Amino acid sequence: MAEFIAALRGVTVDLAGRAPLGPIDLTVARGEILALVGASGAGKSTTLRLLAGLQTASAGELTRAAGVGRTGFVFQSPTLTPWADALSNVALPLELAGVSRSQARDRAAAALAAVGLSDRLNAPPSQLSGGMAMRAALARALVTAPDLLLLDEPFAALDSVTRRRLIEDLHALWATAAPRPAVVFVTHDVEEAVYLAQRVVVLDAASGRPVADLPTPGAPPRPDRWRADPAFRQTVEAVVDALEAAMAPQADTAA
Repeated sequence: MAEFIAALRGVTVDLAGRAPLGPIDLTVARGEILALVGASGAGKSTTLRLLAGLQTASAGELTRAAGVGRTGFVFQSPTLTPWADALSNVALPLELAGVSRSQARDRAAAALAAVGLSDRLNAPPSQLSGGMAMRAALARALVTAPDLLLLDEPFAALDSVTRRRLIEDLHALWATAAPRPAVVFVTHDVEEAVYLAQRVVVLDAASGRPVADLPTPGAPPRPDRWRADPAFRQTVEAVVDALEAAMAPQADTAA
């Protein structure tokens, strides 16, 4: 694997009302796109929060590569400030980091243009469609040029056409960034995971442990009609098989 940017080593998380998650061992390489899939409750979002430093581990540790500090996070909903326009929303993390207002707004305008919203700078969230709002949230996460970008099912509520367009946009933004951020993407959609990522990690339904790590063929951005490619279909089926195994009830081996 290439140089790592973040790693969870022997991490467990105690959760109320259920068995602990873990131990989780997961390494994210610098500049890669990794997808996490698993059953509901398998710990996908918890793993993202651990990588972001937003979740406290009960045991084990999060290790980051030297010099890594900037992390972008896009949640399942855009979480835009309702009383601020798109430009102000995207400029906010820069202003909070001490960037001057004029520089922050210039960089925010460029980030919004990169996601196709150059004509919506002054629009409040109430005037943005679901896809536009998620584009604005993605621009806000990318405007600080993060080393690590964490995406928690950001496209789940969108229609299939909008989801595909946003994945293509994400690939284009990732491919042209210098340096490229590492991306960890949570999804319930196996086809989305295989299309988006360079490797897919399957989490055990009961413990949240990574139980399969499957590379995807080729490299993003994907060629036209790649979803019809036999290599894509074979990888999807391999991930489905691993996911079904991870969700199967464990045999009781107690004497």
